[in-house]
Order: sequence, then C-alpha cells, then structure tokens
Amino acid sequence: MPTHYLACDLGADSGRLILGTLDQGKFSLEELHRFPTGATKVAGALHWEFDRLLNELKTGLKKAAAKNLAIASISTDSWGVDYVVYDERGLPQSPVWCYRDARTAQGVELVKGKVEWPIIYAETGIQFMALNTIYQIVTEPAARLAPGKHILLIGDAFNFFCSGIARNEVSNASTTQLYNPVHKCWSKRLFDVLGLREDLFAPICPSGTKLGPMKKNLAAEVGLPPIEVVASCSHDTGAAVAAVPASGENWAYLSSGTWSLMGVEKPQPVINDQSRALGFTNEIGYGDTVRLLKNIVGLWLIQESRRHWNKAGKKLEFADLEKMAAAAPPFVSLINPDDSRFLSPDDMPKKIADFCRETGQPVPADIGACVRCIYESLALFYRCTLRKLERLTGQKIERLHIVGGGSKDATLNQFTANAVKIPVLAGPTECAALGNLLVQAIALGHLESHEAAREVVRNSFELKTFSPQDSAAWDAAAKRFEKLLG
Repeated sequence: MPTHYLACDLGADSGRLILGTLDQGKFSLEELHRFPTGATKVAGALHWEFDRLLNELKTGLKKAAAKNLAIASISTDSWGVDYVVYDERGLPQSPVWCYRDARTAQGVELVKGKVEWPIIYAETGIQFMALNTIYQIVTEPAARLAPGKHILLIGDAFNFFCSGIARNEVSNASTTQLYNPVHKCWSKRLFDVLGLREDLFAPICPSGTKLGPMKKNLAAEVGLPPIEVVASCSHDTGAAVAAVPASGENWAYLSSGTWSLMGVEKPQPVINDQSRALGFTNEIGYGDTVRLLKNIVGLWLIQESRRHWNKAGKKLEFADLEKMAAAAPPFVSLINPDDSRFLSPDDMPKKIADFCRETGQPVPADIGACVRCIYESLALFYRCTLRKLERLTGQKIERLHIVGGGSKDATLNQFTANAVKIPVLAGPTECAALGNLLVQAIALGHLESHEAAREVVRNSFELKTFSPQDSAAWDAAAKRFEKLLG
C-alpha cells in the first residue's frame, strides 16, 4: 500500500507544499501548492511576511485534504538563521527579520565588543557570516526579548504552528552560531557573555522527532485528520543532504539554490585553526552527522539579476538566461561571489559591472555575458572550495553530487564539472523536500535506515552525469580567478 506524507519546503525565494508517496521502494513527489516567500521592505528594513506564509501553508493543506488520501505526517524545512520571537501568550511577534537586513552589521560590532572571534568559532564551528543568528539576536531591544516565551527558527515555527510543541530541531539550531556541536547543546558560554536567556530558545530535539498530532483546530479548519507532525530536518540544507543519492566514500555534495552549500559528511565536527582560517562550517545533519561545508552565495546572483531585468521590462525565464549564457564568449569577466556587496538585494547587474571595473576587467556587454560571468565565477569558486575541503580533511574527492533547484541547470553543471575536474552527478531537484519526506518515513518506521532511504532515492530518480571537459582553458581561468579572491 502506498504511504503519503506532506513536506512544507520553504526557500528564501519560494515555498511549496509537496505530497510525497512511498510505494514499493520508490518515492514520487507532487507539488500541491507553490507561493512566493521573498522578504518585504518596510520602512527600509527587510522582514518576512510570517502570517502570510502561514496562510499559504493552510491553503496548501486544504488542497492536500481535497486529495482524500490517508496522509501519515507533515514536516517543514526552511532556510536557517532567521527566527520568530513569541510573546508570553505564545503568539508570534512582528517583525520577523530577514537575514539580509542591514542591521546585522551593527550586530557584528556588538558581538565583537563582547567576545573574540576565535572563541565563537571554537564554541560553534560555524563560519563567520554577518547574517548568522548570533549577530541578529543582539540587535533585539530588551523590551522585546524580556517578556518572550520562546524563540523558534523558521521551519520549527511552522512545526509549532502545526503541533503546538515548541522545539528547535538540531540541524536548524546548528545554523545559529549559538549551538555547540561538541557538547550537543546551546553554548552556555556564548549565552552568558552576550547576556542572552538560554531558556528563551526553545529546547533542541534530534532530527526525526515525532512532535505529536496536528492541532485539532488547525486540522478541522483545513479538513485533515490530526496527522503526525515530525521535526524532520528543519534546515533545508540538512534535509537536502539527507536525500543525496550517494553511496560509498569520497564524495562531496553541492546543494545548489539561492545559496550554494558545498561539503562532506563527517561523523564528528572539525573545529581547528585551519578550518577557521578556511571558513568552513560544522552544521548538524540527519543522524547527528556533521555537514562540514562552506556557505557560498549561489543562484541568488541570477535571481536578483533576473528580478532587475524583469523590472526593466525584459521578461526572461531562467531557461532563457541559461541559453544566453551558453552562447556568450567564455572567460571575458569573472567576479568573486564571496564579495560582501553581492549579499544584499537591488541591481545585481550594476554590482557585477562595478566589480569588473574595479578589477580592470571588461564590463559584461549584455545579459548573456553577465549570466555567463556568474556561472563561470560560481564554478571556479566551487573548485577553490573543493580543493580547500580536500586539504582540510585529507580526503581526495572523486565525485560531486549536485542537488536542489540548481541541478536542473545543465550549463552550470557542465561548467562545474569542467572546473572541479571530477564527474558531477546532478539530481534530484526537489532534494530538500525529498529529504524532509525521507526523514519522516524513517521516523515513522516506514524506512529502516538512512542508507535504505538513500537507496530509495537512487531507485526513484534519474541522475545526469557531467564529465569534465576543456581542462586547460579552465585551469588558466582558475589562475585568473584566484587573484580576485584576495
């Protein structure tokens, strides 16, 4: 008999409610509802429309109920670091801040004044990024936090909305830069030095925790029975990596979406001077594994550029941009995706042009040249990151699995294979939602292990292999690119 599950998968650009069906060792996915999630600017500040997103979830749940299927469970995964503050009545407070809001710069300075960076890294193993929760939370006024009942990360806030049980699932908690992956708990040292209430952050639970039945009032409103709510992997990258269809050893993953996250699975955190200097992060994955990875600005560069061109009246789909990039001349201009200017929204093509001028390179001549510049730069950054990962682990990577929305982009996948000089296996696309569903199935006893879940993925989805080409040209471009990194 087929078994059905629901995954609410929230990305920084769009969200979706997906129906997953496990039948005879294969998973199939059906998108029931898709909606925009993008942050809204209010009086110059970036917020998430939290109430609207909850209403979008309810719309999706009503569509699920209309299918008249026996649904076993539901779970939500989301981007990391952002959070919801709940008041003493347990109600969410506005605003729900977006990690791209400029206030994080103030947070960095506040934290710097209280604790040194090597101590923060030793406590958390998380790379420095101004958007991390640690730098956001210190900007909150005491009047907002003092009466607070609890704080939940975004995906966990959705699980709370469904179940009434407040827990921060460990994969999401580990993105905050307030979690200690060695002691496996919130960092008491950082909470003390920053003057934060540890009890304000809801307790941490393992990936695959059954939270209990859906709240009766919500179930009645959307027309579902009180199905099980599971904290699967609440962080979308944790969920995506759980679904990587890999086997054996010596593989790395690239979760390709708004962010690119490249790394390997390890049994223990890697926290030392070298990992700190190289900017690697230790996030928690399913089964208490460690995702040793680097956060890289990813398809955000394309998404923001497209948003700008659309506003200017040039209505272009992502497939159009890919064709234009493939037709543009190679290696004319390159950018450093890690440059801080590319983190914030608004007129990305101008930021790219400015970077090229400042580094003595031609400004991209047209849209195709701009997109090709982004593609080539990302592929070369992946190469540099993979080499650093090999140095850090002493492990030679033999193949790279690309999962997530970016795995559909054949041009970028081929460029990545060319740059990293190993085979690239692309797919599945909806890997965050799929990992979310797989962990639910394991939690409910429908799949016996993580290894069995990955075998289900291999049996369910066709992977496309990209073999390296044009090595000499990419090696020459890599030498140019490395000079831009500073």
